[in-house]
Amino acid sequence: MDDVIIIGGSFAGLAGALQLGRARRKVTVLDTGLPRNRFAGHSHGLLGHDHKPPLEILAEARRQLARYPTVRLLNTRADAISGSLDDFSVLTDDGESLRARRLLLSYGVADQMPSIPGFAECWGQSIVPCPYCDGFEVAGRHWGLVWSGPQSAHAVSLFHDWTDHLTLFADGHDISPETRADLARRNVAVIDGRISEIAHADGRLSTINLDTGAKVQVDVLFAHPRNQPSASLHEALGLETVDTPVGIALKVDDRRETTMPGIYAAGDLANPMASVTLASSHGAMAGIFAQQSMLV
Repeated sequence: MDDVIIIGGSFAGLAGALQLGRARRKVTVLDTGLPRNRFAGHSHGLLGHDHKPPLEILAEARRQLARYPTVRLLNTRADAISGSLDDFSVLTDDGESLRARRLLLSYGVADQMPSIPGFAECWGQSIVPCPYCDGFEVAGRHWGLVWSGPQSAHAVSLFHDWTDHLTLFADGHDISPETRADLARRNVAVIDGRISEIAHADGRLSTINLDTGAKVQVDVLFAHPRNQPSASLHEALGLETVDTPVGIALKVDDRRETTMPGIYAAGDLANPMASVTLASSHGAMAGIFAQQSMLV
C-alpha cells in the first residue's frame, strides 16, 4: 500500500510528490501527460524557470524525482476511486488496482473552447487568459478583451498596468450604461456584435471578425472561456465544490484537504486563479499536510 496516490502529474502533483518523497513516504503519481498549459510556448512567473517551456520544466521535474526511491511515476489514467481514510483504492485504465492511505487530486481542468472558428487554434499563443502569465511580453501593444461577465470590468482596470490601448468585445453580452460610461472614461473602445471568426496565420491573430461585418485588429486577445475538471472522480466521491466565474473548483480547507478526510486537492482543480507558481505552492502544501496527517 502507498502512503499517497497522486492523480495528476503536472506542477501541483509533482510538487506534492517531491515533498512526500523527501519525507521518504511511498508515493505513486498517475499522469496522462496532458497538462493544461501544454499549448503555451513559455511559462512565466515561476521563480528560477521564468520564460521556459512548461513541458520542459515538467520533464526536468520528473528527472529530479527519479532520485527518490519511494516515488513512482506511472503514465496512466485513474478511472475510479473508492474507499475511505487509510484505505483508498484507485483503479487505473489498464486494470491495475492501487491502494493508499491518502489521495491527492491534482488532475486539473480543461478549458472549453467556444465554437468560434480559429479560437482553439490561437489558444495559448495569441489568445490567452492571464496578464500575469503573458502580459509582460505584449506590454504596450493593442490588447483585446472578450467580455465574459462582471469580472471583465475588473480586468479592464487591471490591464492598464500593461497597456493603455485596449479594445473590449461585447460578444453579444449586455453591458450596462454605467459600465460603458466607466469604459469610456478609461478610453476603452467597446465593439458590439458577436465574434464570428478569429482570422489567424498559424495561431497568430490577424483580425477579430464580427457578425456585423466589422473586422478589428488587435495584437493579443484576452479571453476567459469556461472550464471543467479534467476528470469526474470528485463527483463519484461526493466532494463539495465551489462556483467560480469560469467553472467549479473543489472545496478545500487551509490544509488543502477536501470535504472527505484523507483526500487533498491542489492546482487549478482547487484554485480558479491559474498559476504555475500557485499550483506548485499548493501542491507542496497538500503533500506536506498529507504527510503530517499520517504521523503517529
